[in-house]
Amino acid sequence: MRSPLLCSTQKGSKPVNANEFYPFAVVLGTAQDGGIPHAGCQNPCCENARSEPSHARLPACLGLIDPRRQQRWLLDCTPEFPRQLDRLNQVSDPEWGLSGIFLTHAHIGHYTGLIHLGREVMETRSTPVYAMPRMTRFLAAHQPWKQLVDQNNIRLEPLVADQAVFLSDDFQVTPLSVPHRAEISETVAFHVQGPRRSVLHLPDIDDWAAWDRSLSKLLVHLDLAWVDGTFYDANELPERRMDSIPHPLLIESVARFQSLPRNLRRKIHFTHLNHSNPAARIDSNEHRTVLDAGFGFAQEMSGIEL
Repeated sequence: MRSPLLCSTQKGSKPVNANEFYPFAVVLGTAQDGGIPHAGCQNPCCENARSEPSHARLPACLGLIDPRRQQRWLLDCTPEFPRQLDRLNQVSDPEWGLSGIFLTHAHIGHYTGLIHLGREVMETRSTPVYAMPRMTRFLAAHQPWKQLVDQNNIRLEPLVADQAVFLSDDFQVTPLSVPHRAEISETVAFHVQGPRRSVLHLPDIDDWAAWDRSLSKLLVHLDLAWVDGTFYDANELPERRMDSIPHPLLIESVARFQSLPRNLRRKIHFTHLNHSNPAARIDSNEHRTVLDAGFGFAQEMSGIEL
């Protein structure tokens, strides 16, 4: 039996008993789009992950499982889709298939895994893909994604901001618009409400101050929030202009939410960590600093009953 919060879904666990559990969410990845190790990176942060698999991270992704109805969904479809589907299969029955995929936006770490649904690999049939209007139009108009639509591998289901998609009568997903680089599509976070608990999946945002919502206020009604922790500080990518890839720095997020009561701070778990982020190493001083401040980090293959 999993505990109600952060239930154990470790590798090798048996398929979930369909008659025994509430819906639950499982963390399938916690890294920025390129994962850890990162292509082209020979720095210690990546070499350590190559030599020690426990230091590796897959791109940020969340799985939703409803055992009683034998259904499963993904929040984002990353370049590591095959491995993340394997992980989903470790905690639920592969025979349940995929009831749908929800996409946050059109940056490569969040949708390009869709390619595996085509005839060259899985050749799925009419898998629902939930996306905002610009994202939907992009997929329908540009190859190779258009081919997935034309061949009925996927069925595009347009989302409306703040309008819930009911997975069942007591299980729903609601897109929340967030400010983030919109070269190709708009960006959303997903609020997931289960029969007993609710969580937030917010892997990307430009700036907390630019959002028309208050994370602090949302936390009152959430049990857990996986939020953007891409970069630790402004010094970790000296060869790049940080303002061209805006994300709230982790040290700034910690300072911004430090005044919250501890019971709210502990609900914030940082995810989408870049390979350059020293806090991605669980033995680093930066990782410990964030934990000591009362916050948490998303842990791959951890889960929460909903």
